[in-house]
Amino acid sequence: MKFREDPYYIRLILKGDTEAYRRLVEKHQDLVYTIVHRIVSSAVEAEEVAQDVFVKAFSKLPDFKGEAKFSTWLYRIAYNTAVSHTRKKKIDIISMDENGIENLSEEDVQQEIMGLSPEEQNKLIRMALESLPRTDNLMITLFYYHGKGLEEISEIVGLTQNNVKVKLFRIRRKLYKEMNELMDRSIISIA
Repeated sequence: MKFREDPYYIRLILKGDTEAYRRLVEKHQDLVYTIVHRIVSSAVEAEEVAQDVFVKAFSKLPDFKGEAKFSTWLYRIAYNTAVSHTRKKKIDIISMDENGIENLSEEDVQQEIMGLSPEEQNKLIRMALESLPRTDNLMITLFYYHGKGLEEISEIVGLTQNNVKVKLFRIRRKLYKEMNELMDRSIISIA
């Protein structure tokens, strides 16, 4: 389905056309759900939180100034709503231990990964991503799977661009470390 640019829908919505909001939701629902699901682990809860995001965005739309892209504004609401939801539920987010990351040889891990079949590589990456703290998982997903730039990610998660850049570097190191550990534990068999 071909969508128009966001400002077109926003103008219609502000004039009272609620059908235009449905089109805007359809346009952004997949990435909003992805952002929320990276923070909220349950798929059912993620769907509920994603719905809350669109309700909040609709109610706050008259306050949208257009200083950032609408999608960035919406994804920031999604991120904040998901984080607030997890705080309310008092879900403990366990972060990976950063000890030992500095001495990891990425080349060795890459060499081993290249020996895996594509299916095994995908399984390994999924398992390693699941071990990351939710915000780290979200940032790496936005950067690599959704092609978002440092500026947009920084606006979504509320960090400076430099912090995002440093965190992405550290997250990649964590992923290599986790993939190496998964292979060492023979969770993924090398082809």
